[in-house]
Amino acid sequence: MPLRDGDPESVGGYVLLDRIGAGGMGTVFLGRSAAGRRVAVKLVHPQLCEDEEFRVRFRQEIEAVRRVSGAFTAPVVDADPDAERPWMATLYVPGPSLSACVDRGGPLRGPELRILALGLIEALREIHRAGVVHRDLKPGNVLMAEDGPRVIDFGISRAADNQQLTVTGNLIGTPPFMSPEQLRSPRDVTPASDVFSLGSLLAYAATGNGPFDADTPYMAGYQVMYEPPTLDEVPQPLRGIVERCLDKDPAARPGLVELHAWLRALPQTADSGNSDHTTGSGEHGHPDDPGNAVDTGKRAMPGASTEPLTGRGLRGERRGRRLTRLLTAVGTAVAVTALSLAAVNAFGGDETAAARTPSLPAGWQPWQTTLRLGSVPDTAMDSGPPGCVPERTVLYCGGEGFTVAKVDAATGRVIWRYGDSVQNTMPYGVRDGVVYVAEQTQGEFRTAALDAATGKRRWVRDSDGSVVFSGGLLTSTNDIQGVIAYDTSGKELWQSPKAAFCAPLSLAGVPYAECTITGQTTTLLRLDPANGTARRLAALPIGSKGIGQSGGAPVYAQPAAAANQDGEIESERRYTTLLRVDPRTGAVRPVPLYRTLRGAPTLLGDDVVVFAQTNGTVTAVSADDGKQLWQRSTSMEGLSQPVLSATYERIYISNRIGRVVALDLSTGKELWRTSAVDILGDASQDWAPSVVLVRDEIVAMAGNTLSSVGPNGPTSQATD
Repeated sequence: MPLRDGDPESVGGYVLLDRIGAGGMGTVFLGRSAAGRRVAVKLVHPQLCEDEEFRVRFRQEIEAVRRVSGAFTAPVVDADPDAERPWMATLYVPGPSLSACVDRGGPLRGPELRILALGLIEALREIHRAGVVHRDLKPGNVLMAEDGPRVIDFGISRAADNQQLTVTGNLIGTPPFMSPEQLRSPRDVTPASDVFSLGSLLAYAATGNGPFDADTPYMAGYQVMYEPPTLDEVPQPLRGIVERCLDKDPAARPGLVELHAWLRALPQTADSGNSDHTTGSGEHGHPDDPGNAVDTGKRAMPGASTEPLTGRGLRGERRGRRLTRLLTAVGTAVAVTALSLAAVNAFGGDETAAARTPSLPAGWQPWQTTLRLGSVPDTAMDSGPPGCVPERTVLYCGGEGFTVAKVDAATGRVIWRYGDSVQNTMPYGVRDGVVYVAEQTQGEFRTAALDAATGKRRWVRDSDGSVVFSGGLLTSTNDIQGVIAYDTSGKELWQSPKAAFCAPLSLAGVPYAECTITGQTTTLLRLDPANGTARRLAALPIGSKGIGQSGGAPVYAQPAAAANQDGEIESERRYTTLLRVDPRTGAVRPVPLYRTLRGAPTLLGDDVVVFAQTNGTVTAVSADDGKQLWQRSTSMEGLSQPVLSATYERIYISNRIGRVVALDLSTGKELWRTSAVDILGDASQDWAPSVVLVRDEIVAMAGNTLSSVGPNGPTSQATD
């Protein structure tokens, strides 16, 4: 399509040649680089440009999309989420969409269907590995290139999900190709949602009609949620596979590995559908293919028959009978179901929790406070992200870029401040009326002990990394070959024996040291709190991350071999195994994760490890056996480390714009979420968010702004 009046001539240095299409989020143009390379340039609609949350999530989504391999997708080649109108350029894929292909040439035949199906499985595998759920897999988003299909538009749909369920009058997604859970509660979708959409798409490719086609989007949505699919004309054995994909229960749908095995066994010719292809180990499956390892020889391909794999003809009478049953009143009910249930699920909370009397500081009410920036904005610190340390009904907050402050948790009032520059960072902790914070003077790191009541400095000691333990403060020695313990008065209690490159560690108040001696492993030493005597517990793989203590046993997360690389951000590091260290014998019990997981790991309680990814995906696994407990897409990119409320059995996570979400600990169900804070302060995107609990009060930090909310979320009431 030619350019229209008002269309820009170029975007980001790419000359625009034609319009390719437009949607609720933006317009797509055919562009050309200075070197002649053709790209598809996606330009966000002007009305979305003022939405800061859209920009934040679009920026994070671009980072996620860049991780997708591009073998069966259109890879990102350039982007600018900070432009006046954000844009993203992907490699241009010559070829019609699947919908155009079917419109022009009719439904696909056996070999075409097989190639399409396998290509889509490969694409979804890479997309899901990158932590993205497509959520709009439909014929218009599949390009039929000469060397196989390409999946497009899995970035914009994800980034726009913070909008209401309607954008320019349309549902987010395409109802005939959406999953039931996507219509019911769009924030709760998992990769299984894409498997449902894949089933609908394959049925369309085989017959020219979707299994939930209807006269209106609302009627289609009703059928998706409540009625069986129309698959009369889908040939076997494909029909049986599609039926499994279209199960209303996400947990009952097959995984991609299982689907890959079944689809490899599909006939390669239009007239070769026969009983030879009834198992996942059919003659076309390669013996070394990992997909054939699932249920091979044990479980027949669903719906296998001798019917040829073709799909032409008229629709049966079943569709007409179904549509006549849907009265106008039902169509209205669908609108309420599809557009309102998600809001109820997302914001309604749980009645049991709402009925409880929360423990809150006396006089508490929701508040918001902006902390003071330091006077030396170009001073860099390397002591960790900003955040707060709670104690009773107050918080001690700080971070790179602003001074340390004591904050009243009931009102948000700042009681005292310490320092006048960014040479002060997040407090390490508080013990017996002493708050420990970091200082940097002329390039040297020190730890200062402040009086918790007044904020005045009591004493200071040289240190390069400190933690608080039950007896006071642990710091590294100047040569980083040992650990020193100080009591609250600053008196040295003891020094541990010298090793090499040792960092202090405190788990449940017990002092430890992590020492790298060989460069290949990290030695975990348990230190006697009375005299510092070291007992070697275990040798751990280099890069292993201590995440807490379960039943008295230190727990570590072991990264994948390729993940231990300089420059890799923690929230995207890949982990394969949990390591449980027996505190008495030092025996290490490896707990393999059910699959490689990305994200920053956190041990919550004794038995749940949560991995939080940059793109907003949260996965909970058992600390005992590594099996998945649940996975949730929060649609809140740039997440904080989660915190656990044992009282309410839920976890709280915040993001870079101050939004807080509450998830049920056992199921991952979203209970409520808050709005973004009004004022984030300077350079909020440069600082990681954080969230802490003060009794049952939740305090989130975004940028240099603190905000408080009660355990019932936006409906929390102030106390007397």
